[in-house]
Amino acid sequence: MKRITIYFTAGLFLLGIATSCKKTTSSSSSKTGMAYNNKYNGGFEVNNKVKAGPGPGLIAIEGGTFVMGGSLNQDLGYEFDNVRRRVTVASFYMDETEVANVDWLEYLHWIKRTYPTDAEYYYNALPDTLVWRQPLSYNEPYVNNYLRHPAFQDYPVVGVSWEQANDYCVWRTDRVNEEILRRGGYLLDYKTLAGGGKGGAPAATTTAKDPFNTDIYLNGQFRGEGIDGKKMKKDLNPNSAAAGTATTGKGGPVRPVRLEDGILKQPYRLPTEAEWEYAALSLAGNTEYENIADGKIYPWNGLGVRSPKKRTQGMIYANFKRGDGDNMGTGGYLNDKADITAPVRYYIPNDFGLYNMAGNVSEWTADVYRKLSFEDFADFNPYRGNEFVNKRLTDKQKGLYAKDKYGRPIKDPAPSSKKQTWAELQGKGTKADSSALSGKPYKPDFRGFKDTVNANLYGITSLVNDRSRVYKGGSWNDRAYWLNPATRRFMQQDEGSAEIGFRAAMTLVGSPEINPQGKPQFPKYKSKAKAK
Repeated sequence: MKRITIYFTAGLFLLGIATSCKKTTSSSSSKTGMAYNNKYNGGFEVNNKVKAGPGPGLIAIEGGTFVMGGSLNQDLGYEFDNVRRRVTVASFYMDETEVANVDWLEYLHWIKRTYPTDAEYYYNALPDTLVWRQPLSYNEPYVNNYLRHPAFQDYPVVGVSWEQANDYCVWRTDRVNEEILRRGGYLLDYKTLAGGGKGGAPAATTTAKDPFNTDIYLNGQFRGEGIDGKKMKKDLNPNSAAAGTATTGKGGPVRPVRLEDGILKQPYRLPTEAEWEYAALSLAGNTEYENIADGKIYPWNGLGVRSPKKRTQGMIYANFKRGDGDNMGTGGYLNDKADITAPVRYYIPNDFGLYNMAGNVSEWTADVYRKLSFEDFADFNPYRGNEFVNKRLTDKQKGLYAKDKYGRPIKDPAPSSKKQTWAELQGKGTKADSSALSGKPYKPDFRGFKDTVNANLYGITSLVNDRSRVYKGGSWNDRAYWLNPATRRFMQQDEGSAEIGFRAAMTLVGSPEINPQGKPQFPKYKSKAKAK
């Protein structure tokens, strides 16, 4: 098989930060002729164009077209819930491994350290370790040991609901971006904040009442004494100093990082079902000049589950259940080397460099389950479950976000799919406007929008409802059939299982081509038009 794995190490991650912090360009606008980054003409800042690298733990997945459901060569349950259709998935980033127990313990430690008296927050973040209990099986030792014992620290976390997985992604986004800002000097560094500066200075007095949050920071609501770093960006806008909103540094007015600077990472999130299936199948390894040499029914090539190579001949490629009562083979020669789960970096990665995309644990995806999703999917970035939200404003004139008790923006169901008028935003619209805004939240789900009767049958005449989420990939306790990336099952989003874990994804911004070297490219021409 042709390996196209692209590994992004910690060094490249740091390099990605460094390239985002290059000196800004000094060119001028091709449409007005005005110079960029000039504090005397208004201070409009334009940074050098950069392509942000992946966040920690992620690998680049070059997108493209593929046949979703196409790898399912037999539908044993006659479900017909993943009928073949061609779709396109945009390039994105995905966790190299499943989220491990040690990763979840880091999350729990942060909660306990940051909110030592909030027992409810900590309790709600705990995985349901009771998922190991079976009335006729002695799994009780896993209840106490699996999450916390160091022997299992690199095993995938289980007993985590879809909702908990999403909460973890939100937390991880904030911690990664906070680390970038503190390491780069845009926020006060951890050592100084904790009182470990020169001469053992006491901890800095901070005006921050809440932990760092990316959205709140980007909205200018996370700054002040004990927050701002020593290497903040220069503020070239003369109005900032005049309005008294600029912080003064050694070189004059300074400002927080903006999204336009290209320094912060995109949010971590659960992958969509289409992204997950595309990444697991990894057909890019079998592709040359847009020709797919061979299809797959597993994340590896071939029809079997054992290695044909001389040095590893007969070894099983994934952690799954070979048959009734056979979870690991015969003592003295274990077949998949695992009885329950296995370490997240065990077995061979697929052609994208992703580990355990079949077996070990099934994995949550972002999608709401519908048996006939394929009938309604868009053919570009298909996803079922979109519910648009808006951040609630406390000051509509200034655009300040309302925060919950953990310092995160409060999000409300969006009343529309389009931008509101200024009058609507201020609550000063016409009677027709106000009645429209006071109706049901806008839901882009076609069925929910059009069907006011039969939509209620979901969850009443079947087990499927809007809280049913897709999980994929097969687990340590599943037969080989479920290792096929096209198979799909569902479970309620507030439930957990000893057989389900997850990995995160991140949107890739900019050009979708991951590795353009050695591929034909059109020459890039610079504009000859000049302002006079």
